[in-house]
Amino acid sequence: MTTIQETAFARLESEGRLLNSVLKAATHKPGRFGFRGDIALKFQAKLADEARPPEISSDQVIAVAQAGEGTLPFLTGFLLSFEYLKLLAEVLGDTLSPTGKYFLFVDNIDISKKYQCEYGGATFYILPIDESTVYNELLQLLYIDKGDLKKLDTAGKTDAVADKALQFNDSFPKISYEEGLALMGPVRNLYENRPV
Repeated sequence: MTTIQETAFARLESEGRLLNSVLKAATHKPGRFGFRGDIALKFQAKLADEARPPEISSDQVIAVAQAGEGTLPFLTGFLLSFEYLKLLAEVLGDTLSPTGKYFLFVDNIDISKKYQCEYGGATFYILPIDESTVYNELLQLLYIDKGDLKKLDTAGKTDAVADKALQFNDSFPKISYEEGLALMGPVRNLYENRPV
């Protein structure tokens, strides 16, 4: 059974960055470990020993790692702002691979646009999120029928999505991080208009 310590998730786990997981376990593929949850990108200052939620995180993350390999072959997640790509790339650091498939659904980019952005030695697909979840958006992007996954457990769904994502070869207009910053819209307050 593959453990997290054998994979590229080991450092992120030891830094306490893998949060709110619905999956943090070996999947059904030999040697593969899956994670579904949030990755803390910037922690709040701690007072005494209280546990505070991260100041900035990438939410709804789905990622896999292979035992004995130092990089993540596949990761997808939600970013509230395109600007946080820099933080994400810094946090992931040497777990990023030039051949990895990384899909980021970003809240403040034009809903009709899709980009590719190279950063930190990796290429990220920058995609709009259309009032849906990362999981649903990714199924649509990869042409996966939700019905085909119905009978699978969380690990099985993660395998199916990762396998399809690793074959993804579409290309979108390439932008630099600086161009992305210039193009991005205002950052939405997620807690606006919510009943207290």
